[in-house]
Amino acid sequence: MLLIPSHEDRLARLAEKLRLAEAVTPNLVAEIISDGCPRLALLNRAGAAAIQIDRLIKAQAWTDLALALVALELPGWSLRRLILEDGTWFCSLSRQPSVPMMLDDTADASHENLPLAILSAHVEARRKIGTAHEPAPQPPLQIALVRGEALCCDNFA
Repeated sequence: MLLIPSHEDRLARLAEKLRLAEAVTPNLVAEIISDGCPRLALLNRAGAAAIQIDRLIKAQAWTDLALALVALELPGWSLRRLILEDGTWFCSLSRQPSVPMMLDDTADASHENLPLAILSAHVEARRKIGTAHEPAPQPPLQIALVRGEALCCDNFA
């Protein structure tokens, strides 16, 4: 019987590979994209995202690539914290960067290599998205323009 690994299993294996990796390689990037970037496959059909990613891979701009993958794959997330402490990079991605850090549910990762720390946080965020039961996003508030005159009703007496 053929076992097809679940999305969570693939992300767990990918997180372990990133933890053990010493540097980013094109093969590792290909594995990250295939297992941890489902939106990128849809964007690749449009072509613009594929060109940008390919250019970054050819230039070996691994930090820029990691940040681009976060921007493309996790549109509701942003980089909240990126610090170097005792030779280790700590990266936190957040959906609510304006709330205090202790109240925020961040995706955190650390690594000695900066791009690998960002990519590890990216995989952690993908894992949080997969396990969270999030409500559907609300449509933006629609405001209708009304013609007429404005009247101030404040009492300044």
